[in-house]
Amino acid sequence: MATEDSGPGDPRLARLSLNTATTKNWTLAEAVDGAVRAGIPALGVWRDRVAEVGVRRAAAMIADAGLRVSSLCRGGFLTAAGAGGVDAALQDNRAAIREAAVLGARELVMVVGGLPDGDHDLAAARRRVAERIAELAPIAADHGVRLALEALHPMYCADRAVLSTLGQALDLAAPHPADTVGVVVDTFHVWWDPELERGIGRAGREGRIASYQVCDWMLPIAQDALLSRGMMGDGHIDFGAVGGWVRDAGYAGDVEVEIFNADIWAADGHAVLATLTRRYLEHVLPPLDRIAP
Repeated sequence: MATEDSGPGDPRLARLSLNTATTKNWTLAEAVDGAVRAGIPALGVWRDRVAEVGVRRAAAMIADAGLRVSSLCRGGFLTAAGAGGVDAALQDNRAAIREAAVLGARELVMVVGGLPDGDHDLAAARRRVAERIAELAPIAADHGVRLALEALHPMYCADRAVLSTLGQALDLAAPHPADTVGVVVDTFHVWWDPELERGIGRAGREGRIASYQVCDWMLPIAQDALLSRGMMGDGHIDFGAVGGWVRDAGYAGDVEVEIFNADIWAADGHAVLATLTRRYLEHVLPPLDRIAP
């Protein structure tokens, strides 16, 4: 479906957010400028971009450009078993919470971590995540930040996230207030799940959808599986179905486009954003805007 050109002030882009991973080779200043020029009103900011200039300068740059921060990426990696690893992880996550607060980011995306080297006890790793979320949740609440638990595709279970389904993430969030611990619905990671419609509905009823992130699932899987994300409409994900479930769950927040893809990173960033906004209007926005039956 063709769409007319969009740009600054286009109300159809009001919920769109550029995750800075999509323009990995841009500095924070370039991402801010690119988003403004493309009419994208929000950024999902990675901590490496913030570290370029310092958190207070980053907050000022984004605010002065008239943008908002939809999320800070990322906290997490909480599965270490040794005391030193535990202390380092908690310290880093406390720092991430403080950074999110300064940036005005309500949501801190949490990639919880995989199995430590030589560890085969998946259940124990998940218990450690639960224990550390319980330690961090009161700190997040004190700063007005929500820990947004992100379930990752099962192929990342060993190295990045022992949470593989939205249901697992919701179970981990359940002991905590919904405004303190929520979940991320990332199409790349959850599109395959036969229980996804039920999980999104539950997340909506519990008020726990903290972020809706979109990109497409590409084949063949890249040699580095992390780089198998693609532009919406180029792969296999049914954005109509997933977007409809997110809409029916009552989510009305920002929609982040987060793409890890070497070809997209190598392309001209402004051309990438032009394609991104078109694909958002063609594939992502329509089911979100459609009146539920």
